Amino acid sequence: MTTAAETKSTTGAIEFHHIDYIPKAERHGKVRDQFTLWFLANAELATLAVGFIGISLGLSLFWTLVAIVLGEVFGTFFMAFHAVQGPRMGIPQMLQSRPQFGFLGALLPQAIAVFLFVGFNVFNTIIGGTALATLTGLDLPIAVTIMAVVAFGLTMLGYDWIHFVQKWGTYIFLIVFGIFTVSVLFLGDLPAEHAQMGDFQATPFLVVLGAVAAYQVSQAPYVSDYSRYLEPGSTSRATFLWTYWGSMLGSFWMIALGALLLAMFPAAQTVDSIVSGGDLLFPGFGTIALASALIGMVTVIALNMYSGSLSGLAAIDVVQTMKPGRGVRFAAVAIIAVLGTAGSLLLPEDFLGSYGAFLALILYALTPWTAVNLVDFYLVRKGNYAILEIFKPKGIYGSWNGRGLAAYFIGLLSMVPFFSISAIFVGPVADSLGGADIAVFVGLPVSALAYWILTRNLDMTEEQRLAAAEAGELEAAGEEAMHEAPAS
Repeated sequence: MTTAAETKSTTGAIEFHHIDYIPKAERHGKVRDQFTLWFLANAELATLAVGFIGISLGLSLFWTLVAIVLGEVFGTFFMAFHAVQGPRMGIPQMLQSRPQFGFLGALLPQAIAVFLFVGFNVFNTIIGGTALATLTGLDLPIAVTIMAVVAFGLTMLGYDWIHFVQKWGTYIFLIVFGIFTVSVLFLGDLPAEHAQMGDFQATPFLVVLGAVAAYQVSQAPYVSDYSRYLEPGSTSRATFLWTYWGSMLGSFWMIALGALLLAMFPAAQTVDSIVSGGDLLFPGFGTIALASALIGMVTVIALNMYSGSLSGLAAIDVVQTMKPGRGVRFAAVAIIAVLGTAGSLLLPEDFLGSYGAFLALILYALTPWTAVNLVDFYLVRKGNYAILEIFKPKGIYGSWNGRGLAAYFIGLLSMVPFFSISAIFVGPVADSLGGADIAVFVGLPVSALAYWILTRNLDMTEEQRLAAAEAGELEAAGEEAMHEAPAS
């Protein structure tokens, strides 16, 4: 049998696992690496576009920043709690939906997650391709394809390599964009209407608040994918805090910077604003900043390919058991890569409008799932699951879990009056608020409360017995799979 030392010595190799359990002998890494992974995952050009929303709606810079801070504090809170599930359970995020929704019922959130990952890559790849085209003069379709291919290579290398690039990419970002941000603050010319507090406008304020919260909540299906290799003994507090501050600081930096740049350069698009802002220091520095931002764009595209492939395999596993293997990983990642890249080449010119609608749709679909998943983990089962049963079609969690599905749809329906997607649907409450969207602030507590009430009489005696009885079998199966893996 492979020893822990032998297994951990292979952590720089091409990843072998996908949706299968990560045995304790293979757990490795530092909790603080969650900070750099989530910092750079958010400190990228697509995040910058979220900061354009408030300014484009006529909200002053001051009130835009206030809305950004509140949205970050609220949205990141829920996103970061998912990180604790990784080291505790050792399986991908969306596979963890089976205890709440059932073996077949989990297909619902898994399908939504695949849509999320592919959709995000449509936006990320076009922005990354535009940046590369600006730097090199390449035609946009070629630049988009190059970004996708490089990201695909990183994704295939897997978990450890993604963490490695995120760590060093964070260091580069802090240096380059630290200089960039200071230069913009001291050398930029802020228009008079944004140099003052300005009037408070409820509708655009709530739009920004909801969009920022949505951006953070929409990362929930990723989170424990990148913490599941950590030691099971990693403390919940440290895992949560490193994830929280990494995600919040990275996204706040770029969203706030986006708002500032649009206030200074009202006609600029995402890529142009970086070039214009950087050139305030000296001609050409904007190009340097844009080039450094490509690291973050490649890695965030890779994150979507990686988590998208895991969610897709979790769904396929319902009809065909997915055994560990690099060939399976390759096929799954390739499908997600092709879908995202194809979509990026067909993106409409109205990028900002499409981006806002996309964020809203994803927020609505993910809000009740997030609430149900977190209440189950922290309040109902308190982190104790029969992991081996999650992989069984006829296991203790059943095919359909009426409690989880009911709580999900109760939460979703409670949000409908608060929906606000211009040109698609505006609910009556949102309409009375001038189109402002506060659905997330309704859906989260309603779904959470509904699930908690529905599970109060849940008897987990047999589940806990199975968890203890199958623990050794679970570890042995995981180690055996890795022992049989071909050398990379």
